[in-house]
Amino acid sequence: MAEPLNDQALDVIFREARTHVAWLPRPVEDDVLHRLYEIAKFGATSANTTPMRVVFVKSAEAKERLKPALMPANVDKTMSAPVCAIVAYDTRFHEHIPYLFPQNPGFAALFTAPGREEFTRAHLMRNGSLQGAYLIIAARAVGLDAGPMSGFDNAKVDAAFFPDGRFKSNFLVNLGYGDPAQLRPRNPRLSFDQVCTIA
Repeated sequence: MAEPLNDQALDVIFREARTHVAWLPRPVEDDVLHRLYEIAKFGATSANTTPMRVVFVKSAEAKERLKPALMPANVDKTMSAPVCAIVAYDTRFHEHIPYLFPQNPGFAALFTAPGREEFTRAHLMRNGSLQGAYLIIAARAVGLDAGPMSGFDNAKVDAAFFPDGRFKSNFLVNLGYGDPAQLRPRNPRLSFDQVCTIA
C-alpha cells in the first residue's frame, strides 16, 4: 500500500502550484523534459491505450511556426516561455494496442470497426486529456511551472506541426520557471459540498 504524500509534495503539485503566464529567463534542459515524460507516462488510461503525443516547442524557429495559431492574449506568454508543449493525440493509437495491452490485443478492433468513429473520438479526447493533466502534474513534480491554455487555432497548429493529419492538437502547456512576482492572487475554488456527493 502506498504511503500518502507529505504536505510539501502536495503543496508543490497542487496546493501552492499556480498557472504561470510570466517566465524567468532560465532555460529548460532537454533532460528535464525526458524526466517529465518518464513520470507522466505512468498515468492511467483506458486499457493502457496512451494516445497522447507531445511536441515540446523550444527553438525560435518552432515558436515562429506556432505563433500565428495563438490568440493575441496568448502570444507574449507563449513566446517568452522556455517551452510550449503541444499536447496532441494519435488518431492511429490503436496500432500500438497489441504492445500496450498484450492481454487483449484484439481490443484494437473496437476502434477500427465501421460505425465506431464517435466512440473512438470520445476515447481519444478523454484519455488524451487525462494524459495532458498527468503531464502538468509531472512538470510540477520535476520542478517546472506550467501554464496550460486552449486559446489557439487547432487547425493552424495541426497544419504547422502535424501536416500528415495523423496527430491532432488538444491543448497547449507553457513550461518553464515561472516568475512569482507576476502572479495574481489565487482565484477561489468550489467546496466539497458544492461539488461532491457521497452515495
